[in-house]
Amino acid sequence: MAATTAAPPNTTHRHHIAVIPCRWGASRFPGKPLAQLGGKPLLWHVHQRCLEAKRLDSVVVATDDERIEEACHELGIECVRTGRHLTGTDRVAECAERLPADAYINVQGDEPFISPAAIDAVSEALEQLAPGTLAVNAYTELQDVGAVLDHNVVKVVVDTQRNALMFSRQPIPYPRGDRPSYLRQLGLYGFTGTALSLFRHLPQGPLERTEGVEMLRFVEHGHGVRMLPVIDDGLAVDTPEDLARANMLLHSQPVP
Repeated sequence: MAATTAAPPNTTHRHHIAVIPCRWGASRFPGKPLAQLGGKPLLWHVHQRCLEAKRLDSVVVATDDERIEEACHELGIECVRTGRHLTGTDRVAECAERLPADAYINVQGDEPFISPAAIDAVSEALEQLAPGTLAVNAYTELQDVGAVLDHNVVKVVVDTQRNALMFSRQPIPYPRGDRPSYLRQLGLYGFTGTALSLFRHLPQGPLERTEGVEMLRFVEHGHGVRMLPVIDDGLAVDTPEDLARANMLLHSQPVP
């Protein structure tokens, strides 16, 4: 089958855009965005989930790597070539400077089973942000003890208004006096353009550098991150072992 060619990024003002940040050099899994899942690159599956969402005007991949850019062209996926960045959200912030929109949904490129309904929920929540809150971050409750202990799974604790208090790769909170619920931060964030501009110009704090969790940048600088509960039982792919599990999960799903 002949490859299709992706059109250059559309710079028309849009309402909500999904941006999938992808880089080649992940320390735990180099080349991860192009790793094959069911015969298609991982990033293709994330792109498909975004296309299934109902509230998005468009979906783009953002990358600094020519191999990923070329794969997007072959797959007919809109792609923005960026500079090198510390985090995926910094990469999304560069896109926001070039692609005008009311808001941007950062869908991490390692979430091939992310729920389209969850993407829509983040999009809707962005239109109801409280003053001082700069981002929406989806989360779900963890049921698996192994996932609670897994340092590749980021946990979050929230206040009574569901604002993020802390993110960590450690199991938080510590169960000293009660049996807590453990919440998994999903790789699904929503921002206005103003929030992304601020994010890009804030320095990384010691917690973000230590944990490697980019949303800690807002928390450390005193800005609100609204945590949004969603239903999502998918699997993030952080390692080759996760990819093997993802292939098993994909093949176990009913054919539509």
